[in-house]
Amino acid sequence: MIQRSINGVSIGAIGLGCMGMSWAYGTPDNAQSVAVLRRALELGVNHWDTADLYGSGENESLLSQILPEVRDQVFLATKFGNVYDRAMTSHQDLVEMNAPWIVDGTPEYAHKCIDRTLKRLGVDHVDLYYLHRVDARTPIEETVGAMAEMVKAGKVKALGLSEVSTATLKRANAVHPIAAVQNECSLWTRDFVDTVIPACQEMGIAFVPYSPLGRGFLTGQIKSVDDLIVSDGRRNHPRFAEENFAANMRIVETVRAVARRHDATPAQVAIAWTLSLGDHVAPIPGTKRVKYLEENAVAASLSLTDADVAELNSITPASGPRYLETAMAHTNR
Repeated sequence: MIQRSINGVSIGAIGLGCMGMSWAYGTPDNAQSVAVLRRALELGVNHWDTADLYGSGENESLLSQILPEVRDQVFLATKFGNVYDRAMTSHQDLVEMNAPWIVDGTPEYAHKCIDRTLKRLGVDHVDLYYLHRVDARTPIEETVGAMAEMVKAGKVKALGLSEVSTATLKRANAVHPIAAVQNECSLWTRDFVDTVIPACQEMGIAFVPYSPLGRGFLTGQIKSVDDLIVSDGRRNHPRFAEENFAANMRIVETVRAVARRHDATPAQVAIAWTLSLGDHVAPIPGTKRVKYLEENAVAASLSLTDADVAELNSITPASGPRYLETAMAHTNR
């Protein structure tokens, strides 16, 4: 596994997004997921990413089943800000309004979250703590100031932001050094390729693409929305909707063409493309199956040619927004 760096710590270039093990994508299988975590370390996939939102803390609790015995081998990242327990939030007016999505970046909420997270994970610190979404009601300087207090207390080693604009990143970095930015980035979401990614490089900040496989779409394994079980959250995702699905399959066809030239899979090509964006880029494809983990890890050794990258860059943007309107309102702030 080739290496990348976050906060001066060497990590495997390809990490592991743990969300789907507990939330959003089908039925959880904890025993299977623990097997994935163990195999990940054998492959050098030691950058694990979770959040308190995923299964309302269940994903963090899942990791606690293995973390005590492997803590020194794992670069552990988690997030807060998306309210998973409405009794905790400072924005009670939004609770009373029954707002569909609440983001809380107040210092009070931040401190509550880190303490609960550490307890669920069964650790005394996390290596990277992200603000999951920016709270429009709370200045980013206040949120990051509270997060900086966690660093001083030894609860957090480094700070990160998720779904932020370059302007917000610069404001936050002026308060405390930001070690990583985690925004969605893939061959069907290239919003930040010309903005946040180069800004991170200039500022010495790692960029962590989440959903580098387009929520599984870019693997080519999903032929229609009927391939997803009824409880799978992607059924409500705009780009999986009937009016967009067929149009987005053209992206997969181009990825398949490049993959054939390298005797690789579409998933490996999609991940390798994110790695081609810069040495500061460290994607976190998610999976809850060992065979896909092993497939994804091979992408670290796949060298795309300049012609390959040019062909992939020429792909027409995806059809449909990347989130529903309520979720999009909290992105790229």
